[in-house]
Amino acid sequence: MKKIILAFSLFTSLLQAQYTWTAFPYPPANGAGRYDDVFFLNNNVGWAAKGGNGAVFKTTNGGGTWTQQVVSPATNQYYRNIEFLNENIGFLGTLNNNFYKTVDGGNSWQRVNNISPYPEAICGLDCVGTSTVYGCGAWFYPAYIIKSTDSGNTWQYIDMSAYANALVEITFINENIGFAAGNDDNGAVVLKTFDGGMTWTKIYNSNIQNEYVWKMQLLDNNKIFCSIESEAPNTGKLLKSLDGGFTWETKTFPDVYVQAVGFTSATHGWMGGHNTGFYETFDGGNTWTNTGVGGSLNRIFIINNDLAYAAGTNVYKLTTGSLGTQEIVNEKQERKLKIEVVPNPVKDKLNLNVYFTHSDHIIIGLYDVSGKFIKNILKDDINKEGLKKYSLDFNYPKGNYLLDVHSNLGRQSIKIIK
Repeated sequence: MKKIILAFSLFTSLLQAQYTWTAFPYPPANGAGRYDDVFFLNNNVGWAAKGGNGAVFKTTNGGGTWTQQVVSPATNQYYRNIEFLNENIGFLGTLNNNFYKTVDGGNSWQRVNNISPYPEAICGLDCVGTSTVYGCGAWFYPAYIIKSTDSGNTWQYIDMSAYANALVEITFINENIGFAAGNDDNGAVVLKTFDGGMTWTKIYNSNIQNEYVWKMQLLDNNKIFCSIESEAPNTGKLLKSLDGGFTWETKTFPDVYVQAVGFTSATHGWMGGHNTGFYETFDGGNTWTNTGVGGSLNRIFIINNDLAYAAGTNVYKLTTGSLGTQEIVNEKQERKLKIEVVPNPVKDKLNLNVYFTHSDHIIIGLYDVSGKFIKNILKDDINKEGLKKYSLDFNYPKGNYLLDVHSNLGRQSIKIIK
């Protein structure tokens, strides 16, 4: 993710009167397929990547108009992220064992084939400098990084299993110093490297199992803002460091499944997740206000103090103006799998009917009723939409349990009884 150095000195009262998030009418919202990523080279030239049944859109006038670009083969893929080195060379990560490159600004895309082993998914991308590209994955395990120092002509695969179980985000200060984040046995994790990804040091751990650091933003290379996606009864959180990762603090966020994060200063920013739109803070995350705009947010991309873009149910633009004129749209979107537990209460078998809306990945964790993690009981990769049935041994004592179902559509909890 690109980093843009900002300076910010406006008063809170002025800020509250200035900032307006607006949804673009095109590209259109489309069912379960939210926009997972948005990336801009400058104020005008940018791209948006839609998730389920993936699509790529480009604008050259700050979102005034968008053109859909063709990625082939594009059938039934989930596009996770998009990033460009310059106006011509860019990269598109999917969750479907495909990774793409363009050399003509996205007019045509080619599958990158010269990576070994080939990554199952690219969940995070960062282009840094003039020719260095990093990618990471996968949220559904295992953990790895890919790296190119020649604009994507050749690639190195770095096994990260010694440092993490899953990687979701990667961002660099320069070609050698950077961060990767995701999940390990002790929950949400942030890693740092000083040698271009050859060695890593763990600089944060949440110590709550199954939490993820989902998104990360660098502000002036010293302030770090992260979203921590959790599972009830734990809360989603803002994780931040104002000293380059030497010390950390967390702030509670209203949505457990928080993902997007974007700040313009140490105190002013926005977050949002699978079940929320833009929540705004003016005090560094101590308090949050629901703006009433947006839905199912995954990425906030800050250009400068007065301009930003975001990806969620729609593609959004932040501009200065009166909050009284902002466009409020109904963007509630059901972003979860339909799952039936048959029967419930269960006996010695846990039978699940899962209705997938597109290619997907699923991990199901088992918790006791207090929210204590027991173990992951299912992990599966889904190649097409439709019903899939599972029958799992359930040799546990009688009582109440919670299933944490994690898929490309997000997370949800289901109560079961034995």
